[in-house]
Amino acid sequence: MSAAPRLRAYQGPAILSYGFRPFFLAGSIWAVVAVLLWMPQYFGEISLTTAFAPLDWHIHEALFGYIAAIATGFLLTAIPNWTGRLPLQGKPLAILLLVWFAGRIAIAASASIGWATAALIDCSFLTLVCAAIARELIAGKNWKNLKVLGVLVLLLAANAAFHIEAHVNGAAFYGKRLGVAMAVALVILIGGRVIPSFTRNFLARRGAGRLPANFGDFDKACVAAAALALLAWILAPTTAVAGALLIVAGLLHIARLARWAGDRTLADPLVLVLHLGYAFVPLGFLLSGAAAFTPLIPASAGVHAWTVGAIGVMTLAIMTRASLGHTGQALHAGKGTQAIYAAALLAVLARVGAALLPDWSFVLLHVAAFAWAGAFLGFALAYGKALLSPRGG
Repeated sequence: MSAAPRLRAYQGPAILSYGFRPFFLAGSIWAVVAVLLWMPQYFGEISLTTAFAPLDWHIHEALFGYIAAIATGFLLTAIPNWTGRLPLQGKPLAILLLVWFAGRIAIAASASIGWATAALIDCSFLTLVCAAIARELIAGKNWKNLKVLGVLVLLLAANAAFHIEAHVNGAAFYGKRLGVAMAVALVILIGGRVIPSFTRNFLARRGAGRLPANFGDFDKACVAAAALALLAWILAPTTAVAGALLIVAGLLHIARLARWAGDRTLADPLVLVLHLGYAFVPLGFLLSGAAAFTPLIPASAGVHAWTVGAIGVMTLAIMTRASLGHTGQALHAGKGTQAIYAAALLAVLARVGAALLPDWSFVLLHVAAFAWAGAFLGFALAYGKALLSPRGG
């Protein structure tokens, strides 16, 4: 995501000048708060006044609290580049942020205000985001990016299904898997655009050598295989058909990642971390596929490879790079940023390890939670001042 031009004079608070500013900051803080609230819930030490079961609250707030916020911040900043139109700023951006905050409060208090009221407030956020993005893409005649909007609409549908399932059945199943699948789809679509582009730019500056492959038929086959596998996983995750499709998709995405010349990016952590984050996409497919064939691989291993790994690491990679570029700073990962990346990678390795090594789960769950919290707290502290500052776009 390159720096978007400033197309109008803006006199309001800097935090509301571009979508990445409020949503990256709020999302990172919520990532810390949510995991620190989740651990004592998991061990029965506290309870919230939520209509959701504790596990559903944790899953919901990861998908529709954190991920929805970061995706919104990214898209509201990237779309002006795609369309050449003015960015969403000021009061409209503030309204979106307040609706997002209201959703977090409504979910936490849903046992008091009622599940339907909480669902209406919570789903309002993605509804408004989808409407805003649709308006910009249609007005800008940017038809090729309507697929991203389609994924976002399905994420909204997953949120609605989550609420209904949790109320009717006591737990969400299809809504949860649809939400995870759409988050993975966003990583596949957006990662498939930015990773080769940023890698190519970096390698071109270093001179001759192998460059990432251009997007072509092989990439289209990888995306199609992922879509088919994710659909099978949503509908029937434990069947042999779903397992086989997931494994095929995982192998294809290993090959796709290998075509992006990530082995040549060791000198630039800002680029390398994108490749490391995307590596958890095929790992999630392979672990989820294996879980359909053997009880030795729990389903949660693949899910957390996707959520903590592909989504957590990739979003931090995008957040740090975009925050540097859009606030006028050099695209350089200092020691603080590298520590953020290391903490995020530790979090996913520990969380997947906790699923695969049940005897060590107590220790590894705590390592994962505190590493995750450390990574996102580190982002908020390291980048908060720049996100609040008027410098840059």
